[in-house]
Amino acid sequence: MPIDPAKAVAAEPRSAEISWDHKDVQLYHLGLGAGSPATDPDELRYTLESRLHVLPSFATVAGAGMGVVGGLSAPGIDIDLAAVLHGGQSITLHRPVPAGGRAVSTSRVAAVYDKGKAAVLVLRSEASDAEGPLWTSDAQIFVRGEGGWGGDRGPSERLALPDREPDKTVERPVREDQALLYRLSGDWNPLHADPEFAALAGFDRPILHGLCTYGMTLKAVVDTVLGGDVARVRSYRTRFAGIVFPGETLRIRMWADEGRVQMAVTAVERDDAPVLADTLVEHS
Repeated sequence: MPIDPAKAVAAEPRSAEISWDHKDVQLYHLGLGAGSPATDPDELRYTLESRLHVLPSFATVAGAGMGVVGGLSAPGIDIDLAAVLHGGQSITLHRPVPAGGRAVSTSRVAAVYDKGKAAVLVLRSEASDAEGPLWTSDAQIFVRGEGGWGGDRGPSERLALPDREPDKTVERPVREDQALLYRLSGDWNPLHADPEFAALAGFDRPILHGLCTYGMTLKAVVDTVLGGDVARVRSYRTRFAGIVFPGETLRIRMWADEGRVQMAVTAVERDDAPVLADTLVEHS
């Protein structure tokens, strides 16, 4: 079996120094669709360096997401990248992300689960700077065809939607060029830019990055429910349930309760096809 779970989990963590500045943060925000209208004071918090705050999902691209890259090349893992799917993502914030800084990012395989027809790798990346921990980021990676060894199936994190109408519903358009801009933050997979490569993968055109949808959804929650205050976000998680094509519209339904906001995200033009599921922001 190309995955040796015990060896992968026992492997020494890999550490690297990462850095970012306001330009990286601004580019990331623009890749999520921030800045429209360009002079809106609420949008300038994402685009103007003198007012800049950092959306917590920036942690997924800070240092070009070395946690995922490092995890897939860890000892005990020898897999076909064509069989890999990004199944879910979670972030826990230990304090607000600064608009610029240097940190040490340490990545490891935190768990390997046996789902029968697939294995799930939990790739954990923890970032700390001189003042202490910044964030912990977990990427859940499905590897098709690698399950079935009788291992732990892992926890079930499915969230039932509240039995009431959403408290808020917003729609966010995805620009035709959005994937081309978002990929400049470090995800160069040609699936999101090259029509010929997308066709080989079974799509009639390039698809949007799942982590772009992830960031767009968090921005909508911060702007709509949290009063624009990114520092209130404590954690954020989702399961990737479907694809988005550039040019489509996201419909984001939100249910707000004490200290948490649950979301369901769908693609409007495809009869509300599910995009993100089991999606939750916990906040102060």
